[in-house]
Amino acid sequence: MTTSADPGTERLSPALRTEALEQLLTERGLVDPKVMDGFIANYETKVGPLNGAKVVAKAWTDPEYRARLLADGTAAIKELGFSGPQGEHIVVVENTAQRHNVTVCTLCSCYPWPVLGLPPSWYKDPAYRARVVREPRKVLAEMGLELADDVEIVVRDSSSEVRWLVLPERPAGTEGLSEEELVPLISRDALVGVAKVAAP
Repeated sequence: MTTSADPGTERLSPALRTEALEQLLTERGLVDPKVMDGFIANYETKVGPLNGAKVVAKAWTDPEYRARLLADGTAAIKELGFSGPQGEHIVVVENTAQRHNVTVCTLCSCYPWPVLGLPPSWYKDPAYRARVVREPRKVLAEMGLELADDVEIVVRDSSSEVRWLVLPERPAGTEGLSEEELVPLISRDALVGVAKVAAP
């Protein structure tokens, strides 16, 4: 039988547990709070889906940038200042009314961190990694994305050599929106291909 030093910790939320762990590590001199805050700020503001949303909004409003993005995703993304580990070779594929791309990493969890941040838990789940290849239409429907039977679904398998980013379709009714106004509409899930961008 195992016992816990504090049975109440089993009921703490992950956020409270994280805070308690950070405090303990700080008190023991193992972590510098300023360094920790820097890491957190980096992933909240500099690395993550917000970067990917900015890339897509730019592509939707600037045809020349869109062409560069589809021709060489890594270089075009770097133009906006987004690069780093897991972003060395990003290929961008465009969703259209006839073709829908969805990404996966069947071997592990390769993912374009500079534009999407850390991968969500479902992306790393063995069930998603195996099933989306075999039955993508069914998996997408289970995740809330129903696609018409005549829409071709292409599954893009990321690897250590290539990481995929989806350029989602621009929703109708957003033609008058600026690049800045478009950014909040674009979700991480749309950039992976398990969702569409909804009109405001």
